[in-house]
Amino acid sequence: MAGLKNISIEVPSLSENIRIIESFIDNAKEKYRFDDDIYGNIMIAVTEAVNNAIRHGNKNDSSKNVTISLSFEDGLIKFKISDEGTGFDYHNLPDPTAPENIEKPGGRGVFLMKHLSDEVTFKDNGKVVELNFYINQ
Repeated sequence: MAGLKNISIEVPSLSENIRIIESFIDNAKEKYRFDDDIYGNIMIAVTEAVNNAIRHGNKNDSSKNVTISLSFEDGLIKFKISDEGTGFDYHNLPDPTAPENIEKPGGRGVFLMKHLSDEVTFKDNGKVVELNFYINQ
């Protein structure tokens, strides 16, 4: 396919590896020249997804990896984040904006991903999340 680009990296489930993901996104920004607005959304949404994969999916088990792949074609940039965990029920997540949840420190990751991405898709019982962003070129 013309214009299709695929890049992927795999990192052990350690929170400090978020820095690697940030560099991965920085490199994609340079390569595909997307603007600062979409860059901010991508950075937050993808690092949230990776953080969830490390903490909740792989339970901070450094022997398990998180894989991040990026594909780009015709103005759509897609990030796919996979973990080696058991998955989760992504249909029944508590609403982080509900009064009883406002003060809770966690529980906002999926909410942020859905609000910052153009499309969010969960696959394989929640072990895979795809975040799509439309880029104006």
